[in-house]
Amino acid sequence: MITGGSSGIGFELARQLVALGNTVAITGRDTTNLQAAQSRLPGLKIFRSDVTDPRAIPALCERVVADLPALNVLINCAGIMRKIDLQKASLKLEDVTREIETNLNGTIWMDLQFLPHLKRQGNAAIVNVSSGLAFVPMPISPVYSASKAAIHAFTLSLRVQLKNTSVKVFELAPPGTDTPLFWGDFTREDVGGLKPMSVEMLAKRAIAGVKKDVLEIRPGLANALKLGSRIAPKFMLSQIGKSVDLMHVRSRNSALSS
Repeated sequence: MITGGSSGIGFELARQLVALGNTVAITGRDTTNLQAAQSRLPGLKIFRSDVTDPRAIPALCERVVADLPALNVLINCAGIMRKIDLQKASLKLEDVTREIETNLNGTIWMDLQFLPHLKRQGNAAIVNVSSGLAFVPMPISPVYSASKAAIHAFTLSLRVQLKNTSVKVFELAPPGTDTPLFWGDFTREDVGGLKPMSVEMLAKRAIAGVKKDVLEIRPGLANALKLGSRIAPKFMLSQIGKSVDLMHVRSRNSALSS
């Protein structure tokens, strides 16, 4: 089962996993998007649910387990990513942490809710999707980066706690990937002209990593970010942080024009 599976990395993972003969279910908040994904991928099972609502997750688990009692893999892909200027006076506290609610809280809640069922399977896995930005933050996307760093830390802890169970715990840390999430709030200048990895290649690398029991899967630039965070953390942060200046120039120009 894949959360946030109606588009982007989630949908491509679903497509490739179905092609390999797996039964795949996806979840999402938008029924129209779920149905569109199902029409593109016949046989895909869909469940409408919202990972930011802790009251909805137990009900989702009950429905999924009843329909798919052999479910043995949970992939947490649901996520949002925004560009946020932390100096804006108009920021609302309840809005600024939406990435925490979706990316982090949703991952933790889904893992814990489905864990009892997964532990009953002979061979099971949890795949938490973090990001290369878990290792070096992207300052123009501060809350997203924080949420992914927290997912990385949580996944390390979860893996240790489940070491004597049948559940393997994987972390997929994608680099910039050519998806609606990547381009939704960002321009090429924001990402320093970075050419994102194709979503097809990302999913292929992810599945290959799980097959080989690579517990921390870091394709492409994500691996460079992990290594750079250890060798030259200040340099890496300064390079990724250059887009902050551009964001502030745009903000000043917008204020002057208004």
